[in-house]
Amino acid sequence: MTTKTTCAVVGGGPAGMVLGLILARGGVDVTVFEKHPDFLRDFRGDTVHPTTLRLLDELGLWPKFDALPHSQISSASFDVAPGRSVTMVDFSRLRGMPHPYIAMVPQWDLLNLLAEAGQAEPTFTLRMSTEVTGLVREGNRIAGVRYRDADGDGELLADLTIGCDGRSSLVRRDAGLRVREFPVSFDVWWFRLPRHRDHAIYTLVPRVMPGKAMIVIPREGYLQIALLIPKGSDAAQRARGLDAFRSDILELLPEAGETVDTITSLDDVKMLDVRLNRLRRWHTDGLLCIGDAAHAMSPAGGVGINVAVQDGVAAARLLAEPLRAGTVSERDLAAVQRRRIVPTALTQGFQRLMDRRLLGPILEGGTAPLPKFANAVERFPWLTAVPAYLVGVGVLPERAPEFARRPPT
Repeated sequence: MTTKTTCAVVGGGPAGMVLGLILARGGVDVTVFEKHPDFLRDFRGDTVHPTTLRLLDELGLWPKFDALPHSQISSASFDVAPGRSVTMVDFSRLRGMPHPYIAMVPQWDLLNLLAEAGQAEPTFTLRMSTEVTGLVREGNRIAGVRYRDADGDGELLADLTIGCDGRSSLVRRDAGLRVREFPVSFDVWWFRLPRHRDHAIYTLVPRVMPGKAMIVIPREGYLQIALLIPKGSDAAQRARGLDAFRSDILELLPEAGETVDTITSLDDVKMLDVRLNRLRRWHTDGLLCIGDAAHAMSPAGGVGINVAVQDGVAAARLLAEPLRAGTVSERDLAAVQRRRIVPTALTQGFQRLMDRRLLGPILEGGTAPLPKFANAVERFPWLTAVPAYLVGVGVLPERAPEFARRPPT
């Protein structure tokens, strides 16, 4: 079966759902493909940053988002020496942000909210349980996608196809777009521990010791934990066994106590192969990649979702008019890359610097080289606004276009 739309969006993550919603509000006929039957996924990025919170305000979705169960992180502290904790990041210093904090909310709740808003638009179609299997070509031009759903195989022709299908993007691979990889010193083990009511408020800043680093994320009813391990060491770390793993947790997080016994198998620990890369060219005739499909981000700073959402906003704002007019061209697609390449490159540069100067040396057995910055922020507390801006706002934050804004509902 072959059908037709104006814009086919491959991938129902944050970039794809924001892009689809804003395009639909701009009167563009858009179809979003999501291969899974729902958005429920463990250990996806769940940090919603101040600029994304402001976007939800502009889209009229804030009251519904605020009603979702979530926790808030307003600052981040670092243990720079035994008994000495220093606030390094203070989001409350962000001027002009209506919600100056990071909201920790399950990504599936955010995606369900965006999907509900999209389905209220007459030109929005969300196809769940529908896997895109390849691209349709007309000569050298991408003319749509091939897909498989419960009824079998089909094709959807589109004036423009946008790949938002993550860092293992089938769209970019099938289009032959070339990726530049950057070195990364670590992978991540994700796992959960129970969170007791008397637990202190944890932060996104790592707990570190020579050779070890951990990030503890407060969630509703549990702690989501990222243990950083040297790149490529997953098999060797698992070979050490469960007792060694529990000892590592307690060394970094002694207050976890007996909760480490809830990890009964290393099968409960999921490994993230950390990648940091960027497409040299984000587009070809009839196709554009954004979000992780265009640039995989390191978990450092937790900025991946925010950057992907900003990509979706910029792409929708720049492409809505040419898509409505049926005149979208490679020049229009190049405009999206020009708009987003600088913030992407600078953000990745910041992550690479964190890797080289902080995380890499720690995992190699060194110590955190932070005392000088800690001394500076204790003397000049306003300096905590600098990392808060880099993490919470980012480079060149995007605003919702006027045609997509709605009053709160």
